[in-house]
Amino acid sequence: MEQASDAVVATRAALAQLMALAVQYSFSIVGALVLLTVGWIASRMLSRWAFKGLSRIHGIDVTLAHFFAQVVRYGVLVLVVVMVLGQFGVQTASILAALGAIGLAIGLALQGTLQNIAAGIMLLVLRPFRVGEAIETNDINGTIMDIGLFATELRTYDGLYRLAPNSTLWNVPVTNYSRLPTRMHDFKVGIAYEDDIDKALHIMLDLVNSDSRVLKDPAPTAYVDSLGDSSVNLTLRYWARSDVWWNTTRDVTKGVKVAFDAQGITIPYPQVTYRVPSDEQEPPLLHLSEPAPQTRN
Repeated sequence: MEQASDAVVATRAALAQLMALAVQYSFSIVGALVLLTVGWIASRMLSRWAFKGLSRIHGIDVTLAHFFAQVVRYGVLVLVVVMVLGQFGVQTASILAALGAIGLAIGLALQGTLQNIAAGIMLLVLRPFRVGEAIETNDINGTIMDIGLFATELRTYDGLYRLAPNSTLWNVPVTNYSRLPTRMHDFKVGIAYEDDIDKALHIMLDLVNSDSRVLKDPAPTAYVDSLGDSSVNLTLRYWARSDVWWNTTRDVTKGVKVAFDAQGITIPYPQVTYRVPSDEQEPPLLHLSEPAPQTRN
């Protein structure tokens, strides 16, 4: 009987402690649920506000605005979780220290990835190229399809898909063929020394001046560039819009050849002329004498 009464007393004491703990932590639980709900709603609202505000800023890319909006959202959620843990008596200072250590470890492990993210942010902020523009570096060339935080998607000139890490595009010089509205072209061609230089220059100028794609300002120019070993080298310089530059240069190249053929202007092959003085005697031929046969004793 005494053992049974002791068990009943212990059970009642345990239930009393549980009730006390429930009453003690009920307010903490309710407060934690309220903090989580308010924090979740606030994170989404602040994320939308950040995205809309950044989108209104001139020069901020949509991808970059979305990235910073997500940073704001998850930053608010982390603060909410730390506050919830503080409601239950957890030391938040140790949690923040642990989060800092974890962040440092992740940063060291993902150093290359973070480098690409940093390069992607700089590319989206400074915009050395945009979607649809044609670029070229020492190792990469093509038309930009998409600029992400980690990598950039391109379509090469021969129709291939290429994914380039952002760090490879940020740390090297980039040539953008589409950014400026006009481009210059230097067309070089050689004519024979016997041909009329002025006539050839006028033919080239008349050809580009009659082409509506060639800009009149600055005006096209043609001049003698150099005197080569087998030709007089001429240069035709003109400007065209960037969107029609390629087709214009190909048509001008073909047009110059056709016009030269029609007007009797020769584009010579490389050649070398050797002259031998007539009074120079031919060098004597060297004859190798055969060794005398040996006699046998």
